[in-house]
Amino acid sequence: MPAEPRPAVFLDVDTGHDDAFAILLAARRLRVVGITTVCGNAPLERTTENTLKILEAAGLTDIPVAAGMARPLLNPPLHGPEIHGPSGLDGHDFPPPRLRPDPRHSVTFLIEEIRRHPGCWLVPTGPLTNVAVALREAPDLKDCLAGISLMGGSTEGGNVTPAAEYNIYADPEAAAVVFESGIPLWMAGLNLTRQALMTDDEVRRLRALGTHLGRVAADLLEFYIGTARRVFGRPGGYMHDPCAVAWLVDTAVVTFRPAHVAVELHGALTRGMTVCDLRHVTGTPDQIQAQEGVRRGKPPNAQVGIRLERERFLSLLLDALGEYP
Repeated sequence: MPAEPRPAVFLDVDTGHDDAFAILLAARRLRVVGITTVCGNAPLERTTENTLKILEAAGLTDIPVAAGMARPLLNPPLHGPEIHGPSGLDGHDFPPPRLRPDPRHSVTFLIEEIRRHPGCWLVPTGPLTNVAVALREAPDLKDCLAGISLMGGSTEGGNVTPAAEYNIYADPEAAAVVFESGIPLWMAGLNLTRQALMTDDEVRRLRALGTHLGRVAADLLEFYIGTARRVFGRPGGYMHDPCAVAWLVDTAVVTFRPAHVAVELHGALTRGMTVCDLRHVTGTPDQIQAQEGVRRGKPPNAQVGIRLERERFLSLLLDALGEYP
């Protein structure tokens, strides 16, 4: 659990629409020390540019941004123009950003800056490539982090394949490194984030703010809802990524359960699946021991989000957006 009112956090993003809302929530309610970008919803140059555009639109010009891995460890890049548009952040006509990224690579940035901020949190909302490479190059980061709160995976099926969620499927080898790291993990998977539905009502509430950022956010949400309707036939858009931020602000927003989570790397139909053992039976037969009639498997390595208090979540997010000048 976060130990301070405004914990220091690093965001690792592939900025599309829901990442943008996650950035804006975190910057208003937490202490964002830095942001790193990764290839994901769009190519790296786009996700980096989109991040700078959002920060500039919100007047957040003092948060450093570092660009990182331009492709997954093994997979070819997988983008989502059908959801986020060709730019990765369609819906609002942003001017070219004046902000420039930090000259350091994201991996170098994370290693150096996390070491400077012991007890900080890492919040990845895209593929986990940057995080995995940083952990491999600097194993001591395990002792510097309070925890990792990530958006990815699911307890009950995916959105890219029947088994796999996008962020994990995009780079399952990287995800496996993170889940096997021994760092305390909090997972906001699809089973949780699909409870964070935003509709036309929220678009109207954002426009009613009467601020520049309110208009920007409304434009982005309107586009995102439109693609959700066109592609999936949904009544609104799922605000996936802010769920990984929201519980750090208000622990009552999300209910978690401990579980052992493993990433499937080899299944012909299940590559990228997060195997979430909520019943605590994971293990080979000789690893599972019967004690008083209870099967016990591998110890939990993550807290898995199960229930979202949607109205509390929406109030948290919209109130934060309403505070921007």
